[in-house]
Amino acid sequence: MFTKTLSISAVALATAVAAPAFADRDQIKIVGSSTVFPFSTTVAERFGKNTEFKTPVVESTGSGGGLKLFCAGVGEEHPDITNASRRIKASEVELCASNGITDIVEAQIGYDGIVFANSKESDQFEVSLKDIFLALAKDVPTADGGTEPNPYTTWNQINAQLPAVKIEVLGPPPTSGTRDAFLELAMEGGCDQFESIKAMSKDDHKAICHTIREDGAFVEAGENDNLIVQKLQANPAAFGIFGFSFLEQNSDSVQGSKIDGVAPTFEAIATGDYPVSRSLFFYVKKAHVGTVPGISEFLAEFTSEDAWGEDGYLADKGLIPMQDEERKEWKASITGLNNLSM
Repeated sequence: MFTKTLSISAVALATAVAAPAFADRDQIKIVGSSTVFPFSTTVAERFGKNTEFKTPVVESTGSGGGLKLFCAGVGEEHPDITNASRRIKASEVELCASNGITDIVEAQIGYDGIVFANSKESDQFEVSLKDIFLALAKDVPTADGGTEPNPYTTWNQINAQLPAVKIEVLGPPPTSGTRDAFLELAMEGGCDQFESIKAMSKDDHKAICHTIREDGAFVEAGENDNLIVQKLQANPAAFGIFGFSFLEQNSDSVQGSKIDGVAPTFEAIATGDYPVSRSLFFYVKKAHVGTVPGISEFLAEFTSEDAWGEDGYLADKGLIPMQDEERKEWKASITGLNNLSM
């Protein structure tokens, strides 16, 4: 009798573990990118205020950290949505699938520029992608076609037109989507101006172009972009790497450098003229839709013209809206819960 009761209990327990448990959760959980965080938080606050649903909880964990949490499993303890300042990687899709997450909704929400900013107490910089690469790469090319550990300590050693100021740059950690995009767009863009590096094998090319120096010239400042802004205010000689929206919000104290002759403005990012521009995303766990209350309604709010449109409240926060037709296509895909296609 005891054995039979134990067996039944074990089956019941196994069933409970296998099935996602949401009995105690009536609030959307969102994690991910610090760049998308202010946009997601703004939508969440409006959603909570204007609907019968609770305000979603939004945490800033970085794009990589958010996707790791998102892909950990299905159920009450796992987030419903993760924000990302870069597109999801194939390896992350595989991680999700290994944990039973096979249906993911991809949502592109607009564009952003990555700025190279300093305090307004200093002069505005005009740098090239090549300058940025030479300032921050762990190894740099030599005249004979080889490479050497980065010897540059001041900006004028790289470019005589730049001031004799110590190279000191505050930037995001490896878990950040901003870091990933900066490596791909800025570092690789500067790196590829050297024929000797372009001719390297794929692995060697990436190792040179994507490896940041570790001698103190580049300082990992965490996932909090606001903290970088505060440090720039305290140290006018330093530079910071963060999203355009944070430049907009702090335009009274910090300024963006011109890169390849183009300033980081709303218009230049929208047209693609600014060389360090990127798309922003969030990802939705389809298995949680209809189980955690309000997810479909939250998606409808985010994709409304009042939110992400040209004159929407997210543009006021610094989001660069997509063109009309692009927004229309993404809205249909997002609200229709179309599965991610790589």
